[in-house]
Amino acid sequence: MSKRWNKRPSNSNWGDFGDNDQLGRLNFINEEKVLQGVQEVKIGKTFCLSLPLDYPGGTVLNAVRQPPILKPVIRNNVPYFNYKWSQLNIENKDIGSDDVVILSTQYSTQWDSLAHRGKEFDINDDGILKPVYYNGFTAEKDVVLRENETTFANALGIENMAEHGVQGRGVLVDLHTHCRDFPRKEVGFELLMQLMKEQNVEVEKGDILCLWTGLDQLIMQGKGNPDPSIKQACAVLDGSDKELQQWIIDSELAAIASDNLAVEAVGKPVNNCCNSNLPIHDLCLFRLGVHLGELWYLADLANWLKINKRNRFFLTAPPLRLTGAVGSPVTPIATV
Repeated sequence: MSKRWNKRPSNSNWGDFGDNDQLGRLNFINEEKVLQGVQEVKIGKTFCLSLPLDYPGGTVLNAVRQPPILKPVIRNNVPYFNYKWSQLNIENKDIGSDDVVILSTQYSTQWDSLAHRGKEFDINDDGILKPVYYNGFTAEKDVVLRENETTFANALGIENMAEHGVQGRGVLVDLHTHCRDFPRKEVGFELLMQLMKEQNVEVEKGDILCLWTGLDQLIMQGKGNPDPSIKQACAVLDGSDKELQQWIIDSELAAIASDNLAVEAVGKPVNNCCNSNLPIHDLCLFRLGVHLGELWYLADLANWLKINKRNRFFLTAPPLRLTGAVGSPVTPIATV
């Protein structure tokens, strides 16, 4: 098969893992990397890294993503919930319940697939911009909004991540102890390197970087009704920092996860070199194939690691194997 593109973006790895690659840097998580993660298990203690999937609550953090709604399936023309089977046979005393969920896949703790963010880019080197995603997969053919308003990613869907498995070595950096809750602080390369040095953190090829900002604690304290001030709280990466972008490139990390909304600062004007309102998303999802995890619950793990003078752990975080989806809820587990 011929390539879908004649020119690839700068600082990208399109084609490095093959013309049809849909995993990006997850390719770095191989058997050796999984074993490195397993070696971080010392006592067998586990941490759930997911918020309740009906949190943050409301639409304060994101106006278009709605909390999940649970409804019953319909069986024998009635809601199948606390259903008495004696209605059909007086001798049968069973009851049953079965439900359906209407869920925004990226409302709460989630993974972004590589079909979540693309760009208008001149892939044919002919001066014409085309809407494309990682490795040149196109909006017209590969990531599709159908006439009946259903969606489907024929390529780059979250199922690729699930099939590969997401299990390896996690590395946590504590941003909250330095940056605190308010005001929101944008963390660039220099501060991130300073904190990593102070915490004796090293990120190696194929690691999954987890950034704890403390926003997860504020979300939990809100109990499903977060205060609007949460949008201006805690640390975020400064996506426009070129040195930070270069470090992400050079580090060869496999994925990044954080407890905040988007890993990076949201709502900044487009005045950067990559013409994107989310430069880290542009670099990671579009150029490098680095999956992003958002709204993870990292507080308990971060506190335990700090007390025990550790920063690495075994991480298991597969998304739903939901064919064609561009994002997925996830319940990550850290084992120490």
